[in-house]
Amino acid sequence: SLQRFWMLLIYFLLIYDSHNMSVCRYPLGMSGGQIQDEDISASSQWSESTAARYGRLDFEEGDGAWCPEITVEPDNLKEFLQIDLRSLYFITLVGTQGRHAGGIGNEFAQMYKIKYSRDGSRWISWRNRQGKQVIEGNRNAYDIVLKDLEPPIIARFVRFMPVTDHSMNVCMRVELYGCEWLDGLVSYNAPVGGQMKLPGFPVYVNDSVYDGAVIHSMTEGLGQLTDGVCGLDDFIHSHVYNVWPGYDYVGWSNESFPGGYVEIMFEFDRTRNFTSMKIHCNNMFSWHVKVFRQVVCYFRSESDWEPSPLFFSPVVDEKNPSARFVTVNLANHMASAIKCQFYFADAWMLFSEITFQSDTAMYNTTLAPPKTGLPPNTQPGQWRPTLCRGRHCKPARRDWQQHVRHPCADHGPATNQWTIIDTPGLLHCVPASSSTAASKSTTTSVGQDGVPHYAEADIVNLQGVTGSNTYAIPALTMDLLSGKDVAVEEFPRKLLTFKEKLGEGQFGEVHLCEAEGMQEFINKEFLFDIPEDQLVLVAVKMLRSDANKNARNDFLKEIKIMSRLKDPNIIRLLAVCIYSDPLCMITEYMENGDLNQFLSRHEPEGQLALLSNAPTVSNLCYMAAQIASGMKYLSSLNFVHRDLATRNCLVGKNYTIKIADFGMSRNLYSGDYYRIQGRAVLPIRWMSWESILLGKFTTASDVWAFGVTLWEILNFCKEQPYSQLTDEQVIENTGEFFRDQKRQIYLPQPVLCPDSLYKVMLGCWRRNTKERPSFQEIHRALLE
Repeated sequence: SLQRFWMLLIYFLLIYDSHNMSVCRYPLGMSGGQIQDEDISASSQWSESTAARYGRLDFEEGDGAWCPEITVEPDNLKEFLQIDLRSLYFITLVGTQGRHAGGIGNEFAQMYKIKYSRDGSRWISWRNRQGKQVIEGNRNAYDIVLKDLEPPIIARFVRFMPVTDHSMNVCMRVELYGCEWLDGLVSYNAPVGGQMKLPGFPVYVNDSVYDGAVIHSMTEGLGQLTDGVCGLDDFIHSHVYNVWPGYDYVGWSNESFPGGYVEIMFEFDRTRNFTSMKIHCNNMFSWHVKVFRQVVCYFRSESDWEPSPLFFSPVVDEKNPSARFVTVNLANHMASAIKCQFYFADAWMLFSEITFQSDTAMYNTTLAPPKTGLPPNTQPGQWRPTLCRGRHCKPARRDWQQHVRHPCADHGPATNQWTIIDTPGLLHCVPASSSTAASKSTTTSVGQDGVPHYAEADIVNLQGVTGSNTYAIPALTMDLLSGKDVAVEEFPRKLLTFKEKLGEGQFGEVHLCEAEGMQEFINKEFLFDIPEDQLVLVAVKMLRSDANKNARNDFLKEIKIMSRLKDPNIIRLLAVCIYSDPLCMITEYMENGDLNQFLSRHEPEGQLALLSNAPTVSNLCYMAAQIASGMKYLSSLNFVHRDLATRNCLVGKNYTIKIADFGMSRNLYSGDYYRIQGRAVLPIRWMSWESILLGKFTTASDVWAFGVTLWEILNFCKEQPYSQLTDEQVIENTGEFFRDQKRQIYLPQPVLCPDSLYKVMLGCWRRNTKERPSFQEIHRALLE
């Protein structure tokens, strides 16, 4: 059932933790055979039967291992076993084994070192966080010894180099564990970190694991900004590495930079289409450490830098000292290098992680792990797609159950015998045998506003051409609509002029076009204040010629539905092109674009806006009230939007706001969606707990999303919701809402948000759906 699918999904997603390297610890193919023989080489071999290809962990082929030609001497690192992974990987763990050969062999490496390379020419010696190179190996010929790489390495080529304290014969079998490095980042160049002199002790915020050249600056390397570890809120303390205060962060002092900024250049493996950059920043303003005031980024595509930079200013926060991720929208710039100037907001600026989202990272949705194939003993269906918000691919395996806390865990250890059942206003854990009968009695409930809240089973979902569910509509409403003719006219295609592609999905595309003579085709009851001789900006949804029959039928149903929506705050369907292929629907497009982009370009009225010469906007409540009004209209029709967010609201003249539905089709917002192969694309940071956990989409879940949208507006869309949490942590927080043990995390009160508005938000995020306000109540509160 759909409910069980969502439960299965939540189990898969809850196992991951961004601060735990177990998210990236999968064998890369030595033991499983996915790494080919030709990609395994060695400095020498004792015989053909101990060649490099026999150095696979837990294999007994040949004479049982790789053995070098000569005896390994102390401090003689000429012998090595080398693996070529064919592309960059984030490697967190290594395994070694000696030569057993069914009791005949007894050679093993008691110690070894690792060297690695990203390009095959510059080799780097791995060191642990205390600077030690030698790794303790095996004590016999048969046991497998696993060693964490702390810090992890980013490499294509890896060499295992046996080390001894006396002359001896050694043989090795090895495995690498990790996941593909989809950031594509091969180096960052930055000034060397500084030393803070706090009362009583110094705090060193230098990049102590940087693997490039370090003189006056750091060049051609990677280090703590890419090691997968986010610093704590209090930068003085560190994760458990037995290191000095400030270790997790790289930091710089304003006094050392006369220009008022720190410049960091990022080099990538090839030209990429960049969606966003996320910087994990400290914000302990009591120690004069703050998030950067502004960042200016330049992009190099081929050999030249683009003349026009990108500007971004995060929201200033002097209330919450927590460290957080700041997301910078890179607006789909094509680049092989990015140079960013981070401007100080106070005496110090501390970063612990910087990640990038690009076309490769966001659209790799194969069912098998990249290049090296499946891990051993894993069937193709056991993998979910490589999912990289940042750097780590996160394949899921059948052994996920042992890592997961089932929401019904408190009811006993046999969690597979319990199922979550939703009854109006409450969830129960019931024995699985009774779940079917229980669910049949709870398909609908009546919300506080008197509008039925329909369970998934009662809803007709139309898969929009761009991949989004246009609206979720009760089957009864759909039946009433299906008998009516389309209430819009056919529009001549020749009068449409293409301007730009706004986005695309599985079955179609969305284009921004200019329409000539549109005024003649619009229903007379629709107020249209554009002169007849003026071109009209429109969005054209177009169905691809290769779309299947179901997609075509859905497209025509979507036209019928859209033609019935008549509200000042809902995007209107203006005309169609359905007499010939490709099928098109033509909707309004507002001249100021979407609300997310509009607000991110503006600043609140005040001193900062005057200094930056940025445009200002002050009537945020008016904007939010219009969205509430549009949603009030949709809820009156029992329509569930399912993807309410600022990216899906358009801005017109005089701050007019209209709700749309094609934000998901735009690459610009791909980072806002959690992608799952063969299933929905989920805007989890805007979704209610019951939508994620149970697959229930109702007016009440739209209310939850409105609360998040209101939070975006009051932050001027400068920050993604829950920016300090990974996708997996967001979903894990969903489980806390279900368990309701007061451990759930709420979005914080924005700096510009009065208490009365934050109270509205918190009301939208109440656990019990019946306790959330209706859109009518929200609209009234915002008008007041």
